[in-house]
Amino acid sequence: MPADAFVTKLNEQIGYEFAASQQYVAVAAYYDAETLPRLAAFFYRQAIEERNHAMMMVQYLLDAGADPVIPAVEGPRNGFGDIVEPVRLSLDQERRVSDQVAALARIARDEGDYASEQFMQWFIKEQVEEVASMSDLLTVVGRAKDNPLLAEEFLARESIGDGGDDAGAPSAAGGAL
Repeated sequence: MPADAFVTKLNEQIGYEFAASQQYVAVAAYYDAETLPRLAAFFYRQAIEERNHAMMMVQYLLDAGADPVIPAVEGPRNGFGDIVEPVRLSLDQERRVSDQVAALARIARDEGDYASEQFMQWFIKEQVEEVASMSDLLTVVGRAKDNPLLAEEFLARESIGDGGDDAGAPSAAGGAL
């Protein structure tokens, strides 16, 4: 059974992951409305990935004999002034999640909950990739602010982010939905 302090914080993190998923849907919808389909597709994929992170956490708690608690989430920000704002918001969000994931690993270690600490290692690695991808995208959209089609061209040409495909990823509740 995982440490109580870890379970409490992991249940909170489930809410943060669902909130991130909703925020990415709002960002994707903004880009869709601006007729920027590649940016929209990138963020729709990010939304699914964040949802799956929450479901991995739910499955871990179920597997470990702890009760998952699905919290309410704050609504996402909608509407942006330019193509840069949503990516800047997203990078800030990914940095915040990185800090939260590190704190979860620290709690597990401090509590002597080595199974939970091991579970968090995949998320630590994932957050390094997420911050790097979002940093790169922020640089690109910043350069393309006056000509958003350049950002679209970049996304058509380059592959950023991993799309969540990782054979070593934890199992998600509900399977591969």
